[in-house]
Amino acid sequence: MIDVSPTITIPAAELTISFARSSGPGGQNVNKVNSKAVVAWNPMESRALPAAMRQRFRTTFASRLSEDGSLVVASDRFRHQARNLQDCFDKLREMVLKVLVPPKKRRPTRPTAASKERRIESKRRRSDTKKARKQDW
Repeated sequence: MIDVSPTITIPAAELTISFARSSGPGGQNVNKVNSKAVVAWNPMESRALPAAMRQRFRTTFASRLSEDGSLVVASDRFRHQARNLQDCFDKLREMVLKVLVPPKKRRPTRPTAASKERRIESKRRRSDTKKARKQDW
């Protein structure tokens, strides 16, 4: 079970956990021990996420989702299986937290009268500078 927030908990039954041999340097140990952790989860079918959150998850992490909507998170940063598994859970928790709060709707604003005046004045100064460079033939 992964506790994301006080209201959202991903049940362990929805997670598929597997282990594989890690890549990179490590001598004999890397060839013998399955220390890489791989966690698969389908957020589109998860009951832990509300519908609006599932939609935000789909749009935010579209490139990370497979065609059936499942997400695969892997970690081989550490030499220990348990630490790599915890790292996968942390990555998953961060992804869900990123879509937890809906983004604020942008409210269009208008420029103030003073900012318009400053813009016009700077244009006028620039124009005068260029006019002063001109030579009369």
